[in-house]
Amino acid sequence: MEPSTSAPAVTSSKQFLRKHMLKLAPYTPIEPFEVLSTRYGRKPEDIIKLDANENPYGPPPEVRQALGTMSFPHIYPDPETRALRQALAKMHNIPVEHLLVGCGADELIDLLMRCVLEPGDKIVDSPPTFTMYCFDADVNDARVVTVPRLEGFKIDVEGIKKAVAEHQPKVVFLTSPNNPDGSMIAEADLLAILALPVLVVLDEAYIEFSSEASRLDWVARYNNLVVLRTFSKSAALAGLRVGYGSFPLEMIEYMWRAKQPYNVSVAAEVAACAALTNMEYLNTVRDALVQERERLFALLKEVPFLEPYPSHANFILAKVTGGRDAKAVKDALASQHGIMVRHYAKKELSGYIRVSVGKPEHTDKLMAALKQL
Repeated sequence: MEPSTSAPAVTSSKQFLRKHMLKLAPYTPIEPFEVLSTRYGRKPEDIIKLDANENPYGPPPEVRQALGTMSFPHIYPDPETRALRQALAKMHNIPVEHLLVGCGADELIDLLMRCVLEPGDKIVDSPPTFTMYCFDADVNDARVVTVPRLEGFKIDVEGIKKAVAEHQPKVVFLTSPNNPDGSMIAEADLLAILALPVLVVLDEAYIEFSSEASRLDWVARYNNLVVLRTFSKSAALAGLRVGYGSFPLEMIEYMWRAKQPYNVSVAAEVAACAALTNMEYLNTVRDALVQERERLFALLKEVPFLEPYPSHANFILAKVTGGRDAKAVKDALASQHGIMVRHYAKKELSGYIRVSVGKPEHTDKLMAALKQL
């Protein structure tokens, strides 16, 4: 049968997309070793990756062993991730009913927005901070009310209060330690925001590297608080994508209904459970990274064109000064030395670079490279 020569019924597949998606800006992810190796003509092992806050020490040895001996990789995973949730409940001394596990905390941020936000609803964002909040808001056709941080990246509590009163947002996103500067939110500031008629999402992706305790157990006391955590950083499982959160009981019932049934793979749950069996290793690695963070901070302060900020996370933000261009510094480190650091296109961070804390030898090579620029 000859194909029809009449005009096609559909001229563009874009007509099927939701209108707001046509204006969606793409997220800019960090690229893996394989791509970087090809781009810069270096072996993967010769690239020093300090651009994504990954843990250079890798997970405990129990993780690789457990992944190599998985009993049922051919069977769908437990939709309730019961083994991992029970282990987390015991570790944090909180009721298991509050816990939900996701394919990274990123999935939980998106799931939360899909459950909470109607098209046109608003969130409060306090840049510079983790850009996934704005990205997921855009995907879900929500509006972003921006309350910029004060000098020193301190959260603007009064500004948030005014934004809540004026715009009536549904959600305020907070990050502690904050990414990209590593600052903590003061308890008094958190309590002041919790007193507002909004849902407060506290992202604690880097809390292990600070000296402060998690607020996971606060969720039982505050019906408007969600706390998110991840295995990507301290447990070095970024590639396996495991995050979790503590949610109010009245909310989590509906989160369970909306999440993908098999959102956490067998491998991810097995790896996370195995990681939790060796807390001594996790604590040793954390201590090593904290110690190296302090050494890196002191060394960066000696670089004439950098002004680093104190950090409670596993990275350091540094302002590029002396007439230097931050992106040029980032590009030179990558092309000339195979050292990857983060630079942002966002206007409030255009003059900054962020350096993840690596091993001591990574710091040494970075400092040698900076001296040559």
